[in-house]
Amino acid sequence: MNKTKLELTWIGKDKRPKLEPRILLEDPALSYHASQKVTENDIFENKLIFGDNLLALKSLEQEYIGKVKCISIDPPYNTGSAFEHYDDGLEHSIWLSLLKERLTILRSLLSLDGSIWISIDDNEMAYLKVLLDEVFGRSNFVATIVWEKRKTRENRRVFSFKHDFILVYAKSKPNFDISRNSLPLTDEIKARYKNPDGDQRGPWQSISALAQAGHGTKSQFYTLVTPSGRELDPPAGNCWRYTKDRMEKEIADNRIWFGKKGDNAPRIKKFLSESTDQGVTPETIWYADDVGTTDSARKHINEIFNKNLTFDTPKPEELISRIIHIATNQGELILDSFAGSGTTGAVAHKMGRRWIMVELGEHCHTHIIPRLKKVIDSEDQGGISKSLNWHGGGGFRYYKLAPSLLQKDQWDNWSLIKSITLKCWPKRSAN
Repeated sequence: MNKTKLELTWIGKDKRPKLEPRILLEDPALSYHASQKVTENDIFENKLIFGDNLLALKSLEQEYIGKVKCISIDPPYNTGSAFEHYDDGLEHSIWLSLLKERLTILRSLLSLDGSIWISIDDNEMAYLKVLLDEVFGRSNFVATIVWEKRKTRENRRVFSFKHDFILVYAKSKPNFDISRNSLPLTDEIKARYKNPDGDQRGPWQSISALAQAGHGTKSQFYTLVTPSGRELDPPAGNCWRYTKDRMEKEIADNRIWFGKKGDNAPRIKKFLSESTDQGVTPETIWYADDVGTTDSARKHINEIFNKNLTFDTPKPEELISRIIHIATNQGELILDSFAGSGTTGAVAHKMGRRWIMVELGEHCHTHIIPRLKKVIDSEDQGGISKSLNWHGGGGFRYYKLAPSLLQKDQWDNWSLIKSITLKCWPKRSAN
């Protein structure tokens, strides 16, 4: 059977725009930095870019290809937001085309161990998943995360939608798997560790000593004798996790728990003190109590802007913080090309990561810049600030896209605009 590459098709997919490379021009009047260093890790070279994000991404290629560790974007859900020149309810095919162009460049910017995290809802999630398979490769799909975005019920709808999705893809999944960080142990998880036998290695929790029979070898099928003298065989369809020799060594080292009376089925002791990274593997359901909701995000932004709010569904800082924690380490680079209210940059800044944000809307000036100033000046103590003991510092540079250098002549051909031509190639003197 011939294996063919499956691709999503839509009207206009092959009509790709020809992008004119632009340069970025800094406006020092809108750049902002703390008056002095707060810590030795302060970062001042972050970038806030005002302009069309496709052209902005194109302008970043020369300097940043292969250097971005994490991309976190919240693109229009095709339900009420907009790209440039397109309003509510984009034509489905246009939405796909606009996203594909951006995703293609975003992939090129990612480092080999980098990852992209995309928020989306039910309306376009399935189509976006197939599009990402095409751009990143199905083998680089990492996970679909379900985020509980609200805790209240909407009784006016057929269904009350309580969640959004976050699709996670890697530039190279094997490399991402190695570099990915665990989540810190919570007090709830730590409480599961007990020490009923007074083991000198400290608190532990137990896991099953069984494995699936299909994954075992002949040496893992044997009769085990408990300390009380009870003989145990693995249940049907199972084998012991360890070979007989290994099991005897683990028992001798007091790493197998048979219950207080020594008569129960064996359990393997996992010590908190021996946890290699003192963390836990991230799960794919993220609850509101852990990472916040759109309501908690709105309350935070209302506090920042004195209730002058223009964002209906902002993302909470706790949500973005978890993404950044899993995907990056201090000093690494985060990119958000749909900056919205500026949450990604604000969180990355507080967490000691470098960041680049791109935003076309006027709220870049009315909301993002004032928000970032409050972060830098330590006037924003909402979101994750208190948990990080944030005291401000660092800064960012504000950039705009340079004007186009091209124009169409009378024969409808592209050429350098006249003023640029004259400036670059001055007339020769008569001499």
